[in-house]
Parts: sequence; structure tokens; C-alpha cells
Amino acid sequence: MKVGDITAVLEAFAPLRIQESWDNSGLIIGSPEDEVHGVLVGFDCTPALIEEAVEKGCDMVVTHHPLIFKGIRRIDSKDPVGAAIMQAIRKGVAVYAAHTTADKVIAGVSGAMARRLQLKNVTIMVPEEDGTIGLGCLGELPRPMTGTEALRYVQEKFGLKVIKSSKPLEKTITKVALLGGSGQGEIPQAQAKGAQLYITADISYHNFFTPEGFMVMDVGHFESEVEIVDIFLEEIRKKFPTFASYKSSALDRSNPVHYFVM
Repeated sequence: MKVGDITAVLEAFAPLRIQESWDNSGLIIGSPEDEVHGVLVGFDCTPALIEEAVEKGCDMVVTHHPLIFKGIRRIDSKDPVGAAIMQAIRKGVAVYAAHTTADKVIAGVSGAMARRLQLKNVTIMVPEEDGTIGLGCLGELPRPMTGTEALRYVQEKFGLKVIKSSKPLEKTITKVALLGGSGQGEIPQAQAKGAQLYITADISYHNFFTPEGFMVMDVGHFESEVEIVDIFLEEIRKKFPTFASYKSSALDRSNPVHYFVM
């Protein structure tokens, strides 16, 4: 098996051509011609993930977030990114990321959120090309809910400790917009599409001042996107059912954001 065989599977699912211009999806460390004997799938490429890959006999890791976003002027072993780069090269581990590519396919990040909430009549929120790709999803709740009921429902379905929310709507909500990860920039699009509730992450303070009839929830960056790890693993195993592919055993402990609850 070669690295290129694994990347071909991932790019059939989430083509590199659709990534955002600022993104760095794709093969970040390694060559498509490198031999690969095992793949470890995680969320972020950290030194711990590289170490786990080596322990499992894997010489490739696949993550959602790219290890390198922009140009790096120095590689410092005391910096988490620098340490992961050095460790991957030293240990001969190829590194691949499918970031906004997986955000823009309906079977990817936002689609997984919609499926978790059992939304009906799901479509793409910000469609591109022929409407089959784009950011976010729109759909209808299984039943009308008040803002407070929707908060409880989302908390249960995502298994959340906390949700940051604007003032809960008292009238019933039927139409919901979703965007995994940092989605506050798409708040206007969610409103324009008639959503009464927009669920995303990384919403800043002033965006919680919402107009009448509209509500936002911030469910957390990791929490909104982490299901993509299982999706990547499923795609690899569908194509190569007997190949050594694993999900990180530390995935549920890898969220860098920690919550203190009294």
C-alpha cells in the first residue's frame, strides 16, 4: 500500500479542488509514493498523535485540521506544531489533512451534525458550483421546539457539558442552519436562508446580540466537527477492509478546550 492509495480514497470523498483558498488540506508531510503499513485517524496532528501512530505501527496519520496552515519560519521542538513536524519526519510518518474539503461535502462535517439532530429536508446552506457542495446545512427539526427545548435537544444529541447561546426564542423553531467549526462569518447567510436557529462554533460576544426571531448556539469547535474522524475511517475501511486502520484511542481526550463545571 502506498500513501497515494489512501489519499485517493479521501480525495474521492472530499476533493482537494473544493478547499477554501486559505486552507492547507492535502498531503502535508511525505510522498504519495511512500509505502504505508498502517493509518491512524485523529482530529488534530499533535506530537501525542504521532507517538500513538508509531506505537501502533502506523506510518501515516489522517486528521481534519492541517498540521501546517501557513508558512513556518522556524521549527521549534518546544512548540506543539514544530514538535509534531520534527517527530513525524524523524519517525517517517506521512501526514494528511482533509479540512474545508470535508466541510463542503454533504456527507462531511455539517451533514454529520444534521444527521445527529435528525433534521429533515437537508440542503446545503451556502451552495457552490452545481449546488452539490458548499458550506453548512439547512434542515427542519423533527418537531417544532421552543428555544429552551432546542437547547436541551442539542445538548442531549451532542452530549455537551455546556452550550453558549443567545437569548432562547419563546416561539417555536422549525428551520435550523448548521456549520461545523468557526462559522460566525456565515451568520448573515443563515439568516438570509430563513433559519430561526444557527448552530456553529467560535461565535464572538457581539454576535450573540441577535435580531428578533433568530437565535445562535455555539456548541464548541471540537464538538461540532469530531464526528468526521469516524467518517474518514469508514471511507478508508470501505475501500481497504483488511488494511490496518485505526481511530485514535485518545480522541475523546484530545479537545484542547477544557471546561470547568461546578
